Amino acid sequence: MTDRPTVLVVEDDRDLADLYAAWLDGDHAVRTANSAEEALERFDDEVDVVLLDRRLPESSGDDVLAELRGIGSDVQIAMVSAVDPDFDIIEMGFDAYLVKPVARDDLTDLVSRLLARRLYTVEVREYFSLAAKRAALEAQKDADQLADNEEYQRLLADIEALEGELDEELGNLDDEDVAAVFRSLREHGDE
Repeated sequence: MTDRPTVLVVEDDRDLADLYAAWLDGDHAVRTANSAEEALERFDDEVDVVLLDRRLPESSGDDVLAELRGIGSDVQIAMVSAVDPDFDIIEMGFDAYLVKPVARDDLTDLVSRLLARRLYTVEVREYFSLAAKRAALEAQKDADQLADNEEYQRLLADIEALEGELDEELGNLDDEDVAAVFRSLREHGDE
């Protein structure tokens, strides 16, 4: 057992998996897997963050994601893939989405943000997940495509509803609690 957070890198390109592992190794315990089967074998309760490629041999990263969520795991999962996000991501249970190629700073910053989010309430983590989907789609689709897509419009409505709930929760906190929330956000450098 280690006191460093554990990151599972799931990437079929062994050289790329090794590169990501090298980038993260100093501050994290890193495991790598090169297939969906291997990912599920190497996943356990000690894993804090999963970096998951969508294209894997035999089974997709989407299937691994569904299986991890299906067993009730609330581990932080980032899709790190060359697959440009499309509207299908709205229904997926990931927490962040990065399109390859990925720079070292982007990857290490992402892992830091995901680790910080573990401390947040379920509602705040859900908000960040929805916001990540909105950002990924807005980076890939033009305004007309977004405006014409019903799923995207529901995503925006879900984000707005969740923002309302979070605003109400913040309204129920006293000044000391609010200051602690913002201090925590600033310390963790979250978005």
